[in-house]
Amino acid sequence: MLKISLLARDNTSKPKSLDDGSKSLSESSSSITSERIHPAEEANGLSMMQTLIHLLKCNIGTGLLGLPLAMKNAGLLVGPFSLLAIGILTVHCMVILLNCAHHLSQRLQKTFVNYGEAMMYSLETCPNAWLRTHSVWGRWPRLFPKSQCHGKQKGNNCLKNKNKCIKNNSFLLCLPLLFFLRYTVSFLLITTQLGFCSVYFMFMADNLQQMVEEVHVTSKTCEPRKILVLTPNVDIRFYMLTILPFLILLVFIQNLRVLSIFSTLANITTLGSMALIFQYIMQEIPDPRNLPLMASWKTFLLFFGTAIFTFEGVGMVLPLKNQMKHPQQFSFVLYWGMSLVIVLYICLGTLGYMKFGSNTQASITLNLPNCWLYQSVKLMYSIGIFFTYALQFHVPAEIIIPVIISQVSESWALFADLSVRTALVCLTCVSAILIPRLDLVISLVGSVSSSALALIIPPFLELITFYPEDMNCITIVKDIMISILGLLGCVFGTYQALYELTQPINHSVANSTGVYA
Repeated sequence: MLKISLLARDNTSKPKSLDDGSKSLSESSSSITSERIHPAEEANGLSMMQTLIHLLKCNIGTGLLGLPLAMKNAGLLVGPFSLLAIGILTVHCMVILLNCAHHLSQRLQKTFVNYGEAMMYSLETCPNAWLRTHSVWGRWPRLFPKSQCHGKQKGNNCLKNKNKCIKNNSFLLCLPLLFFLRYTVSFLLITTQLGFCSVYFMFMADNLQQMVEEVHVTSKTCEPRKILVLTPNVDIRFYMLTILPFLILLVFIQNLRVLSIFSTLANITTLGSMALIFQYIMQEIPDPRNLPLMASWKTFLLFFGTAIFTFEGVGMVLPLKNQMKHPQQFSFVLYWGMSLVIVLYICLGTLGYMKFGSNTQASITLNLPNCWLYQSVKLMYSIGIFFTYALQFHVPAEIIIPVIISQVSESWALFADLSVRTALVCLTCVSAILIPRLDLVISLVGSVSSSALALIIPPFLELITFYPEDMNCITIVKDIMISILGLLGCVFGTYQALYELTQPINHSVANSTGVYA
């Protein structure tokens, strides 16, 4: 099992210069990691098929069910082309991230680097002295060793960097930026992935509640669904607590090779539910000429946020590549897998909107007939989401747990590992229970975090990693434009969530399948 840590221990040796300090920092920051990393080839890594299964499952989540409504918000013509463009940009940024991580691992002679380490090392080794210095400043406990201060500048704490001195007041002004640069990626990954897990908790509990409560009104004949307003007999929090112990046991499985078995089951159930959905929406499609080709710009903002939120697998790209038997084959897996994902997104969103038109609900399951056949869609999709929980949970666990384990003795390592996993699962459950309309809150966090992880940070990372190697102007302009687009997506996603939060409590939401009032 590859244990990936983004944080570091201090190195006891004192750097002789800032450049040496940067090198020392790079070495010390991976001290925990190097103790836990074993090359994938030596550990029977993932095969191409296993990696493809994981990649598909990580990108097929609850956001998929809201794509028909997203198409309604964009228009029958604008929606599919916009979703295709966002998908292509997302995959391109994944490739940028992979290239930067590979380049940095070769430059630093490491087995591999993860997302957070790629950002940190690119800042430490970039030719720009200001960025490099500020990366070193992230190690604030050792910023000002006495051996580095000039005697002529008494009263000022300073560092020696090619006969230049950096004053302490400058450090104090930039300290927030330093922590932002150092820990932003880790924070975004943890927030995004645990946010997805919280949404999954609510989604599974909501579907379980519906299946139980609708038993007496579910028919054998599959007629078009009528709007149901039912009063639940059991609080949804009971269903969340029912699911909790099973998810705790699931996340105890740490090996991605073992999880690939569950990913296969999740893909089978998801494929089955998708087959039933497509089988229904492709029957008797009304004349689409009555549907608008382009929606208003206000609703298009909602589409943009939803589309960005739907691509959930950015955080798993580097972990999957790092655990392959042959990492050099990952590019083929990525292009193939994401092509299938984008085609699925466009087909489901477009056909779903064409089928239900202006009556398209927040989740396509709300439009399905209330019969036993299509109730099974909820069951199968919930099973798929159940196993996907472990995959999304893998990223924050591999960031947090190595840091915790490094602080305890070896005899307590297993207990600490399992305790942290249990606590994180309980945290996602408590969040789902305590925070009202959690899906909209997570949509807000996910839109901001996903936009940053998928569209803003990778182009910036490419600029600071490859700029000293004579990047052409076209690439520089392209990276800047993608980052700006990602920033706009961040704003649009925020607008979407805030807009939905201002609506009445019974307003349909993007990741809910509720029919209860």
